[in-house]
Amino acid sequence: MLYLLDPDHPDAPFPPVEQAEKEPNGLLAVGGDLSPERLLNAYRSGIFPWFSDDQPILWWSPDPRTVLYPERLIISRSLRKTLRNKPFRITFDQDFQGVMDACSQPRGTENGTWITQQMIDAYACLYQLGHAHSVEVWLGDALVGGLYGVAIGRVFFGESMFSRERDASKCALVHLVRQLMEWEFRMIDCQVYSGHLISLGAEEISRTLFCADLKDWCGFDRWGFSVD
Repeated sequence: MLYLLDPDHPDAPFPPVEQAEKEPNGLLAVGGDLSPERLLNAYRSGIFPWFSDDQPILWWSPDPRTVLYPERLIISRSLRKTLRNKPFRITFDQDFQGVMDACSQPRGTENGTWITQQMIDAYACLYQLGHAHSVEVWLGDALVGGLYGVAIGRVFFGESMFSRERDASKCALVHLVRQLMEWEFRMIDCQVYSGHLISLGAEEISRTLFCADLKDWCGFDRWGFSVD
């Protein structure tokens, strides 16, 4: 039975992640709100929101969890060539709204998106508060790729990425990882499995280990982008 969150009490704790459903994998709670307080509490607890326009707010904590340890990033030969030769310009936190809008667009044969206007507004608020961040990839004056997520302590919680030019989102990830390594970040949360992420060095770990790592690595704020 799913736990029902009270939208009037954003500071209320989430239920233990061990109570999450096995099918669908990780569904833990429903309802609540997307206030900064609740969102940050969720991430620190190993939980994230994921729902579509026709659903209530759904909260997830899947097991296993897909993560990328920065030092284990895999850069293929073709990607190295792109990084070396493609005239991309990379920025940080320069067009958060543009990145979110691009990530929210349906892809391929998809008709909808889980990045609803409610989600866009919530993460824009986190960005204004200094918790959410974006990486932008430019070709000339055109935004052709990027990603966004939330940074807490030494963990970056990746949310979504997009690409309008070949390898643009991968270039965004490479530059993010390089910066995170300078700041001694320990982990990038990728949430759920995808072959694309695994090809870049992501791996699956148990939810138990993931949540234990969050307790060790989310205790203080390390973010401070001043890179352009």
